[in-house]
Amino acid sequence: MKLLLTEHTKKLIEHGRATSAAQLEGLDEPDHMPVVKLFTPDANCTWLISELDPDDPDLAFGLCDLGFGCPELGSVRISEIESVRGAFGLPAERDRHFRPERSLSAYADLARANGRIVA
Repeated sequence: MKLLLTEHTKKLIEHGRATSAAQLEGLDEPDHMPVVKLFTPDANCTWLISELDPDDPDLAFGLCDLGFGCPELGSVRISEIESVRGAFGLPAERDRHFRPERSLSAYADLARANGRIVA
Protein backbone atom coordinates (compact mmCIF):
# COMPACT_ATOMS: atom_id res chain seq x y z
CA MET A 1 0.00 0.00 0.00
CA LYS A 2 1.27 3.43 -0.88
CA LEU A 3 1.56 5.49 2.31
CA LEU A 4 0.78 8.87 0.75
CA LEU A 5 -1.57 9.37 -2.15
CA THR A 6 -1.09 12.31 -4.52
CA GLU A 7 -3.96 14.18 -2.85
CA HIS A 8 -2.30 13.72 0.57
CA THR A 9 1.07 14.91 -0.72
CA LYS A 10 -0.45 18.04 -2.23
CA LYS A 11 -2.30 18.94 0.99
CA LEU A 12 0.72 18.17 3.17
CA ILE A 13 2.99 20.38 1.04
CA GLU A 14 0.35 23.13 1.10
CA HIS A 15 0.42 22.96 4.91
CA GLY A 16 4.24 23.02 4.84
CA ARG A 17 4.23 26.14 2.69
CA ALA A 18 1.78 27.87 5.04
CA THR A 19 4.01 27.07 8.02
CA SER A 20 7.14 28.30 6.20
CA ALA A 21 5.38 31.53 5.20
CA ALA A 22 4.28 32.16 8.79
CA GLN A 23 7.82 31.57 10.05
CA LEU A 24 9.27 33.97 7.46
CA GLU A 25 6.76 36.66 8.41
CA GLY A 26 7.27 36.15 12.13
CA LEU A 27 3.67 35.04 12.64
CA ASP A 28 2.31 32.21 14.75
CA GLU A 29 2.54 28.94 12.90
CA PRO A 30 -0.81 27.47 11.83
CA ASP A 31 -2.17 24.57 13.85
CA HIS A 32 -3.05 22.27 10.97
CA MET A 33 -5.38 19.33 11.01
CA PRO A 34 -3.50 16.07 10.38
CA VAL A 35 -3.90 14.86 6.81
CA VAL A 36 -2.99 11.21 7.18
CA LYS A 37 -2.64 8.60 9.92
CA LEU A 38 0.08 5.99 9.46
CA PHE A 39 0.56 2.97 11.72
CA THR A 40 2.33 -0.33 12.07
CA PRO A 41 -0.09 -3.23 12.48
CA ASP A 42 2.42 -5.21 14.57
CA ALA A 43 4.66 -2.65 16.33
CA ASN A 44 2.42 -0.12 18.17
CA CYS A 45 3.74 2.85 16.18
CA THR A 46 1.40 5.61 14.98
CA TRP A 47 2.02 8.88 13.16
CA LEU A 48 -0.44 11.69 12.49
CA ILE A 49 1.17 13.68 9.69
CA SER A 50 0.14 17.30 9.15
CA GLU A 51 2.71 18.68 6.73
CA LEU A 52 5.65 18.01 4.43
CA ASP A 53 8.65 20.25 3.91
CA PRO A 54 8.10 21.82 0.46
CA ASP A 55 11.88 21.74 -0.19
CA ASP A 56 12.30 18.15 1.04
CA PRO A 57 9.00 16.24 0.67
CA ASP A 58 10.47 13.20 2.44
CA LEU A 59 10.58 15.27 5.65
CA ALA A 60 7.24 15.27 7.45
CA PHE A 61 5.97 16.95 10.60
CA GLY A 62 3.38 15.49 12.89
CA LEU A 63 2.56 13.67 16.08
CA CYS A 64 4.75 10.60 16.48
CA ASP A 65 4.03 7.70 18.83
CA LEU A 66 6.59 4.89 18.84
CA GLY A 67 4.66 2.92 21.43
CA PHE A 68 6.75 3.85 24.51
CA GLY A 69 4.06 5.96 26.22
CA CYS A 70 5.49 9.35 25.27
CA PRO A 71 4.04 10.63 21.98
CA GLU A 72 5.58 13.86 20.75
CA LEU A 73 5.37 16.44 18.01
CA GLY A 74 8.31 16.36 15.66
CA SER A 75 9.80 15.64 12.28
CA VAL A 76 10.17 12.23 10.70
CA ARG A 77 11.20 11.02 7.28
CA ILE A 78 8.56 9.20 5.26
CA SER A 79 11.31 6.89 4.00
CA GLU A 80 12.07 5.92 7.61
CA ILE A 81 8.42 5.10 8.26
CA GLU A 82 8.41 3.01 5.08
CA SER A 83 11.39 1.03 6.39
CA VAL A 84 9.86 0.20 9.79
CA ARG A 85 8.83 -3.43 10.28
CA GLY A 86 7.10 -4.88 13.30
CA ALA A 87 7.42 -8.26 15.00
CA PHE A 88 5.86 -10.08 12.06
CA GLY A 89 7.72 -8.09 9.41
CA LEU A 90 4.66 -6.08 8.37
CA PRO A 91 5.24 -2.60 6.89
CA ALA A 92 3.56 0.62 8.00
CA GLU A 93 0.12 1.27 6.56
CA ARG A 94 -2.15 4.25 5.97
CA ASP A 95 -5.40 4.24 7.90
CA ARG A 96 -7.86 4.56 5.03
CA HIS A 97 -10.71 5.31 7.45
CA PHE A 98 -9.00 8.14 9.36
CA ARG A 99 -10.89 11.44 9.27
CA PRO A 100 -9.34 14.19 11.42
CA GLU A 101 -11.63 15.68 14.03
CA ARG A 102 -9.28 18.18 15.68
CA SER A 103 -6.08 20.13 15.16
CA LEU A 104 -2.69 18.50 15.56
CA SER A 105 -2.06 20.29 18.87
CA ALA A 106 -5.39 19.01 20.22
CA TYR A 107 -4.41 15.45 19.24
CA ALA A 108 -1.03 16.04 20.94
CA ASP A 109 -2.69 17.22 24.17
CA LEU A 110 -4.96 14.18 24.16
CA ALA A 111 -2.04 11.86 23.40
CA ARG A 112 0.05 13.26 26.26
CA ALA A 113 -2.85 12.76 28.67
CA ASN A 114 -3.36 9.15 27.52
CA GLY A 115 0.25 8.14 26.85
CA ARG A 116 -0.63 7.27 23.26
CA ILE A 117 -2.32 8.73 20.20
CA VAL A 118 -6.09 8.59 20.50
CA ALA A 119 -7.63 9.17 17.09
